[in-house]
Amino acid sequence: MANTNVYLTLLLLLSVLKWVQSTRHSSTNYVQDACSVTRYRALCINTLAPFSTTAKTSPSKWARAGVSITIGETKKVTQYLMEVKNYRTMKGSYKIPLSDCIECLQDAIDQLHGSLGVLRKLNARNFYAQMGDITTWLSAVLTDHETCLDGFENPRGKQAKMVRNRVLRSSYFTSNALALVNKLATSGLDNT
Repeated sequence: MANTNVYLTLLLLLSVLKWVQSTRHSSTNYVQDACSVTRYRALCINTLAPFSTTAKTSPSKWARAGVSITIGETKKVTQYLMEVKNYRTMKGSYKIPLSDCIECLQDAIDQLHGSLGVLRKLNARNFYAQMGDITTWLSAVLTDHETCLDGFENPRGKQAKMVRNRVLRSSYFTSNALALVNKLATSGLDNT
C-alpha cells in the first residue's frame, strides 16, 4: 500500500512538472510569435514575456502591452534626464540639448498615453481611423527620440554617452510598439 502511494505521488508530481513545462513552452511561443514582427526581437521577448499568459494570440493585447512598456521606459529615461539636469552633471554644450531632449520625451509620453487610451477603446466602426491615429502618434514618438538624439550625436564624455544610450534604448521600445500596432492594424479587430 505504501509503495502504491509513493508511486501515485511520483506520477502526480511528474504530471504537474510536464504541465508546467508545456505551459511555459506555449507562453514562450506566444511572445515569440508576437515579437516576430519587431526589429528588436530580443528586447521585445524579454520585456513582453510576462504578458504571454494574458495576451496569448491577441494582437490588440500585445499592442497595448508594447505601448504600456514603452510608456514606463520613456518615463524612466525622462526622469533620468531630469536628474542629470537638476544635479548639473551635464555641462557645456549639452545643457540646451538636454533641456530639448526632456521636452521631446515629455511630448512623447503624452503621445504614448494617447495611443494607449485609444487602444483600450478600439471599436469596429472606427478601427481604421483609430489605427491611423495611433500609428501617427507612435511615429511622432520616434521623431521625438530622433530629435533628442540629434543633440547627442558623437557624444563626448561619459554622461553624454549614457544619455544617448538610454534615449536610444527607449527608441527601440517605441519601434517595437509601433510594429505591434502595425500588426494589429493588418490583422484587424476581429482577430483580437
